[in-house]
Amino acid sequence: MRKLIYTLSLLTAASLYCHAENTDSLPSWFSLSPEWRVGAKASASFVLPTNSFLDGDNPESKSINKNIAGSIRAGFSFNESSREGILYKGLYQGIGIGGNTFFAKSLVGSPMTAYVYQGAPVFNISDRLSINYEWNFGAAFGWKHYDEETPDNNAAVSTSVTAMMGLGFKLKYALSRNFDLSFGVEATHYSNGNTSWPNAGVNTVGLSVGFDYILNPQPKNSVRYEQLEEEADKGRWMYDVMVYGAWRKSVVSVGDPAEAQLCPGKFGVVGMQFSPMRKLNRWVAVAPSLDLQWDESAGIAPYWVEGTHDEYLKFERPPLGKQISLGISAHAELTMPIFSVNAGIGYEIINPVGYNRFYQSLTLKTFLTRHVYLNVGYRLGDFKNPQNLMLGIGVRF
Repeated sequence: MRKLIYTLSLLTAASLYCHAENTDSLPSWFSLSPEWRVGAKASASFVLPTNSFLDGDNPESKSINKNIAGSIRAGFSFNESSREGILYKGLYQGIGIGGNTFFAKSLVGSPMTAYVYQGAPVFNISDRLSINYEWNFGAAFGWKHYDEETPDNNAAVSTSVTAMMGLGFKLKYALSRNFDLSFGVEATHYSNGNTSWPNAGVNTVGLSVGFDYILNPQPKNSVRYEQLEEEADKGRWMYDVMVYGAWRKSVVSVGDPAEAQLCPGKFGVVGMQFSPMRKLNRWVAVAPSLDLQWDESAGIAPYWVEGTHDEYLKFERPPLGKQISLGISAHAELTMPIFSVNAGIGYEIINPVGYNRFYQSLTLKTFLTRHVYLNVGYRLGDFKNPQNLMLGIGVRF
């Protein structure tokens, strides 16, 4: 009997070892049923007084300093027996639709929102309790926006649709196999990406509460796949090539003495990035990048047609070389299934007249395949001067 038990123990251990190490046959993505969930989130926030309109310089002399937002959400987690579920335990993502009130509908409206989100544990306190991060990115619709005929109305937002970006940290508790409850802090930014003017934007910081109902709880997988994890965490090179385009508004200082004036119309922007990325582990990659950009509004001040002003402001077209910038930048990227979030800081070697040499970028990459992604991002100068959106497509190889 002892020999039999010993033999069975050896066979069981060998079976588990082989199962743990046979990673080539592991199912991936949606070959195993994901864990589907629906839920809701509500937040109460303070509106930061980042511009005079929000601080009371408006037709009603009213401070716009509070916000209530709510949304319904639907999403999924990868099955814990799939490759992605093993490597990224607790990762979840989905879409949300919601609404806002700033308690000032006549001034800013009550915009609706639509967004994608993704989150994962930063630290597991216990089997049921964890500290999670979560970002969301989408659009807000229905702002009561700036109008040239009534310029006192909403100098913070100049378009009926803006981008919406948010980041939060929350304490998530599994009440049962079917219910999750969360409490957290979050910050949200609304902006039109300098596609119109004014572009002061709206920023909120506050508290959130949410719940999720899990429709089809999947079995937890406690098997360790050490070979898979070691392979995923192995450092390696990958290469990103991305092209993008956008449109923007521009303010140029002209005349003697020089006076800042808003240029009529909108200007095109086209750019390209090449990034040899070093993946440090399954979650993080870093990279230098070579950044090339043509901006139709760059370097136009010396080509001002003297005597033109305001809506009649005109410029001669500068040579192509006067509107091209070339920079080098350093990037860090959170690399997760489906989405990657990339932040960069750069310096322009070739710099058009009037451009900030020091620039920053924040982008979201949505992978359509393993090698092709959509890029949605924003570029700033000196951490404060809006430059342009970065709407493009990229290839990773």
